[in-house]
Amino acid sequence: MNNMSKPLFGQGSIRKIILLFLCVLGAFLNLQGQTTGNNDSLRINELEYLEMPGLNVMLAHDFYPEGHQGGVGVIQNGQRVATNGDIRLEPTPGQWQPVPSVGKRQVDRLHSEISVHMEYPDPEKNRKGFNPVDYPDLNFGYTIRIHPEGKAFRILVDLDQPLPEEWIGRVGFNFELFPGLLYGRTYAMDGATGIFPRQLDGPEYRDAQGEFQNTPLASGHKLVVAPESESQRMTVELVHGSALSLLDGRAHHNNGWFVIRSLIEKGATAHAIEWLVTPHAEPGYISAPVIQVSQVGYHPLQPKVAMIELDTRDSARYPVILQKVNDDGSRTTVLEKQGKEWGKFLRYSYLQFDFSSIQTPGTYEIRYGKIESHPFLVNAQVFQRGVWQPTLEYFLPVQMCHMRINDRYKVWHGLCHMDDARMAPVNYNHFDGYFQGPSTLTKYQPGTTVPGLNQGGWHDAGDYDLRVESQAEEMFTLTMAWEQFHLNYDNTSVDQKNHVVELHRPDGIPDALQQIEHGALSVVNGYHSLGRLYRGIIEPTLRQYVLLGDASVQTDNQFYKETKGKESPAVGLPGSPDDRWVFTEENPGRELEVAACLAAASRALKDYRPALSDDCLKIAEELWNRTKEKNMLQRVRPAVELYITTGKKEYSDFLTSHISLITQNIAQTGWYLVRALPLLKNDSVNYQVREAVETYQKDVARQQRLTPYGVPYEPNIWGAGWNIQHFGMEQYFLHMAYPALVPDTLLLAAMNFILGVHPGSNTASFASGVGVKSLTVAYGANRDDWSYIPGGVGSGTALIRPDFPELLEWPYLWQQTEYVLGGGASNFMFLVLAADHLLGGTSSHSAGALK
Repeated sequence: MNNMSKPLFGQGSIRKIILLFLCVLGAFLNLQGQTTGNNDSLRINELEYLEMPGLNVMLAHDFYPEGHQGGVGVIQNGQRVATNGDIRLEPTPGQWQPVPSVGKRQVDRLHSEISVHMEYPDPEKNRKGFNPVDYPDLNFGYTIRIHPEGKAFRILVDLDQPLPEEWIGRVGFNFELFPGLLYGRTYAMDGATGIFPRQLDGPEYRDAQGEFQNTPLASGHKLVVAPESESQRMTVELVHGSALSLLDGRAHHNNGWFVIRSLIEKGATAHAIEWLVTPHAEPGYISAPVIQVSQVGYHPLQPKVAMIELDTRDSARYPVILQKVNDDGSRTTVLEKQGKEWGKFLRYSYLQFDFSSIQTPGTYEIRYGKIESHPFLVNAQVFQRGVWQPTLEYFLPVQMCHMRINDRYKVWHGLCHMDDARMAPVNYNHFDGYFQGPSTLTKYQPGTTVPGLNQGGWHDAGDYDLRVESQAEEMFTLTMAWEQFHLNYDNTSVDQKNHVVELHRPDGIPDALQQIEHGALSVVNGYHSLGRLYRGIIEPTLRQYVLLGDASVQTDNQFYKETKGKESPAVGLPGSPDDRWVFTEENPGRELEVAACLAAASRALKDYRPALSDDCLKIAEELWNRTKEKNMLQRVRPAVELYITTGKKEYSDFLTSHISLITQNIAQTGWYLVRALPLLKNDSVNYQVREAVETYQKDVARQQRLTPYGVPYEPNIWGAGWNIQHFGMEQYFLHMAYPALVPDTLLLAAMNFILGVHPGSNTASFASGVGVKSLTVAYGANRDDWSYIPGGVGSGTALIRPDFPELLEWPYLWQQTEYVLGGGASNFMFLVLAADHLLGGTSSHSAGALK
């Protein structure tokens, strides 16, 4: 055959050309779909996740597996339904278990694929800062890939090398399903059907490693989740790997989710796992409009701006209608107008509806199209009952340690932790972050009982530990409320002698003073016993730490006494070494923070508990004199509080001589410094501070304009509620000092954010039991009862990266609904009191008979 008769391309070349053409065509169609709005199938969007109406698939935008955020995640018809698609070493892992390191997400638009390389590092790398987890001697890497296939997507896992023989049958790909949407729904596995159980049901068995496991709900090759639900139906098909197992993640952890798992087979590397996942997206899905308005309501003189949150694909615009609810149930339209277009924030578009002109008292609702808001109030007494009060009359008493908390027929918890506390071991890193160095820093040896620590203090969140900064900051905020608003409210009886608290039983003493006293007793007694501040007091074992229930059963309330030659009973039995440990540290910044709070508390306690007040001030001054800090800025706050308390020239001299440093950091220092300015009477200082505050507020205004909510707000993996309410508290003090520079609108907007004007479809008030709808399933000590503590405040709406705001009705997500001490609730209380004060209200601060 001559050259002229030879084919121009061989068969191999033709296949390569066809493959190249198909790749280019696929990339073109992908880009075309993104630019022309073709939304019949999943595409990679500009934020690097797969998207179509009603369906989003993320990979490695988040990595917080213990908080159920990470790996492959799915948002289906406006709800996050699945997450943590990743290789795990346990069937249903929880907190404090091995997790991989995460590489950089790679986006290949040409081949429509998103991938990330992950690795289980050397054990020593994992152990840094971590004590209780026994990381196995296992080192392997893998790549997770996702790519769209029409309305479905494929998950592929490639291992860098095969698993060691001893790990076969133990390592698998997990995919977690959010249980809150599935209770009572059904599933089908290869034709066999079942119901997702509300509680963990048996049977259990021991695996090859001797660990208890729950028998899988189902096993097979094709799982259909909630086939009866148009909004939740999702199919997972096994393409390659071992069979799918549907597991109940609560076998070891009450906060577990349902888990789909497929084990990695012996010798597997490329395509070790391959699944085809098809979540049903409702055709043409557009999220429903959400009306965001205060769950409590508004003072007549208060700015009133509601938000209408819209899907960016929703082009319809309806007038916003404000209706007054009449006594006979009829509605009267009092305002109707178009919402003001604000623009896009996160994944939504926003309209603002300003109804500040409405001042007539009454009950109102807002209507937008077919959507209607909850009812809310407009009246001058709106903040004067059942808003800030639950924090003081429920949350803080319930959190009180070393007390029995009675509430009519109910006991919130029995007398607890009367065996506090034993000195922590040296060179020990506790699983909750406390670290004891090579010395106890005291005269006490490890394991020795430190006297005086079984009085005062509040449990922090549901963990039952006492952090010194939480105790101190709680005292400080209560002191600020006492001083600013004459907080004489009394609705609780506190008997320190007999360690009993009675809720809803006034005893003639302002509750705020009794709570300040309770915090001071813990900090002051600890200082007297240890000769320094404690860092924290916490349970020694993980079993105690994860207790869900009555704090009184965490220890036996008896000081541990070691008997030579006799083995101690196991923790949980009488006479065991179950006493909490007390940790100490060298931390100048924390010491000066506590000094500031003690100096403030001494003022509040001066007439009520003079001796305790003197102790607070004495310790504050000792800390001021002996602390050797490297950052001079840490001295500013204690200098302010000590100067206000004592009037000593030493402290005023420090402030005036460091005014340049202070004003350079006015965002941090301004809100507490301004309370000392009237006492300083220094025109030069006043001028410099005013100039700095003016500059700072311009930056605040710039940040404020970045969101539709009227406050600086940067969504994160943790809800921003605590930071926003603290910002509101800071703005109050700046406004009181410079009303012409600092408007009250910022602190009012911060309060509204907490009360329901925040992103996402769940518009609940972050303050439990406050308002029409609130966090009534929250992460407190009673979380396993799917309940709440009135007046506790969760951090609120969190960000599922990169753009999905979420506030789940679920009791175990600490990054969304956890209560904390140290201002989490009391800052909210302060903010509401401040709002009522500025708006001219006469709050029932003095309710309850005073003797």
